[in-house]
Amino acid sequence: MPSPIPPAHAGAPSFSLQVRVYWEDTDAGGVVYYANYLKFMERGRTEWLRRLGIDQGRLREERGVQFAVVSLEIAYRSPARLDDEITVTTQLQRLGGATIDFTQRIVRGELTLIESDVRVACLRAATLKPCAIPKDLFAQWRDESRGEAR
Repeated sequence: MPSPIPPAHAGAPSFSLQVRVYWEDTDAGGVVYYANYLKFMERGRTEWLRRLGIDQGRLREERGVQFAVVSLEIAYRSPARLDDEITVTTQLQRLGGATIDFTQRIVRGELTLIESDVRVACLRAATLKPCAIPKDLFAQWRDESRGEAR
């Protein structure tokens, strides 16, 4: 099993995803329903993987592994509203043998709406039991966390 890398430094690269707030995202008051921020963050992590050339469906089918959120800490700072364009940022903070820690933020312009720390675990798809992150992915993500191009 690869040894964990330390937390990423403040200058580690982050990935940004633009999201428009639609009616379906809001509650009766026209503000984003609190649970929908989790969906926006999931999209951010998924698109981070896509940018690195990783298709989660293929990963599950061909290599028998998948990822699942195992812990989440979130601070709601300010609401997003209908038709807002928000930005979801995803930054790898720590890479362990079987886990990935991300910091995610959702902003509207310069205003921070959400701050979150998310831990994702690598699981065997057949059993949903934790397993080591495949070595090639670990190396790729280690380089990403250091700001190195592959």
